[in-house]
Order: sequence, then structure tokens, then C-alpha cells
Amino acid sequence: MAETIGSLVDKISIVNLKIYHMKEQILRKDVDKNHIDNCNIKLKILNQQLVDLEDELTELFYNVIDGNVQLKVYRQFKMYNDPSYRIKK
Repeated sequence: MAETIGSLVDKISIVNLKIYHMKEQILRKDVDKNHIDNCNIKLKILNQQLVDLEDELTELFYNVIDGNVQLKVYRQFKMYNDPSYRIKK
């Protein structure tokens, strides 16, 4: 599984923001019916994406709890602003 708990939570947060703003578009009074219809179609897709991501997160949690998946810690090795990595002229 390529996704991590953090990446799934990040994607869920982003989709929730998109859903919020799509609902705002649907409630607008200054747009035509075509715009609202298109937004409703997109909202339906976003809601399905949210369910899919939540299901994937739930499955990952259960796999971790059951011992089927072991979480890995990926360390960051930043090289910028570290003088030891600068090329000497």
C-alpha cells in the first residue's frame, strides 16, 4: 500500500475543502442553472472520492491494528542550509 495515514488524512482534508466550496457554488444566486448543475455533478464525484478515501483509511487502520501492515518512518535528510553539503570552490 503506497498511501500512509498522513497522506490519506491530507487528501481527506483537501476533498472536504473542495466539498465545502462546491456547496457554496451550488447556493449562489448569481449563476445560471448550467453552473449549478455542473457543480452538483462535481459534488457527487467529490462525495464518492471522500467515501473512498475514508474507506481506505479505515482499512489501513485495521491492517495496522491487526499487524498485517507495519508503518514505516521515513526520515527527512535536508541538505540545504547545511554548510557540510556545499561545494567548495
